[in-house]
Amino acid sequence: MAKRSSGSGETRTTKTTRRRKRQHEPNSRGLTPGQTARETPPAKILELRQIVEGDGGRVLAEYRDPLGGHWQLLAVLPVDLVKPTPYQRDLSDAHVTRLAERIDQLDRFLDPLVTYRAGDAEYWTPNGHHRLAAMRSLGARSIAALVLPDEEIAYKILALNTEKAHNVREKSLEVVRMARALADLDPRPEKEFAVGFEDPTFLTLGLCYEQRGRFSGGAYQPALKRIDKFSSAALPRALAARQQRAEKLLELDDAVAECVKQLRERGFVSPYLKAFVLARINPMRFQRGARVDFDETIDKMIASAQRFKPDKIKAEQLARAAGPPE
Repeated sequence: MAKRSSGSGETRTTKTTRRRKRQHEPNSRGLTPGQTARETPPAKILELRQIVEGDGGRVLAEYRDPLGGHWQLLAVLPVDLVKPTPYQRDLSDAHVTRLAERIDQLDRFLDPLVTYRAGDAEYWTPNGHHRLAAMRSLGARSIAALVLPDEEIAYKILALNTEKAHNVREKSLEVVRMARALADLDPRPEKEFAVGFEDPTFLTLGLCYEQRGRFSGGAYQPALKRIDKFSSAALPRALAARQQRAEKLLELDDAVAECVKQLRERGFVSPYLKAFVLARINPMRFQRGARVDFDETIDKMIASAQRFKPDKIKAEQLARAAGPPE
């Protein structure tokens, strides 16, 4: 079968190969089981052990992570000393209840928290809010935890949080809270925190959600992914600039909401009305691969929404936008 040209001199096969993730050879990376605890722990880890035990905890082991070789502790901590980091999403009462029921049925806690010592006799967990709440609801006195010596890992741990799938709102609020905490502690350029923040759209959407709890971030995220990038400005300045972006996005949301209202007044009833309006006013529909500016694009969308003519819309247009029936 012939290889189809992309028009840029590359074949489709070449592009597919470029996107394929690098595969590691089996048993080619990290430490053997014996290497994880063969050496004497460094002074930093021995000092952390003394601190943990001085706080009333019990260290079960010092060991090196089998993938990257980083030293850490496995410990049991008094549950009252462990707190969630302040930038996490809010608790889901239903999820805490389900977790507590399962843990109680097993009569075992099998998923240690990730923690680091954040102050005098206080340990923060960046990814165990629900498990911690569940253990407290069961009356637990202590909790198993990995104690890391490096505080900065807490700002890179969100991608590993799988105890309850994040929706766009939860993820966005969590990321923007984390960014504020980092802005006070480590005002490096925003783009240097890309691993922890994962996606620049979460920062902008998080600021929108703080002002409008029922904001439909998921509807705007596809367009934002093309125009929202990490900034080279220091994090405090970048957040101030993002606040202006968030206000502009909320202005667009108001204009879109007015279009949806007018469509409903004309008798259109569909869960896809907002998506339909956004598709109609999106100036990037016909700009495949072109570089686009955030402010310029949002300004164009606001202007298009204000010129939107609901009386020109036909039912079959909305039906096509919603896709074929099941």
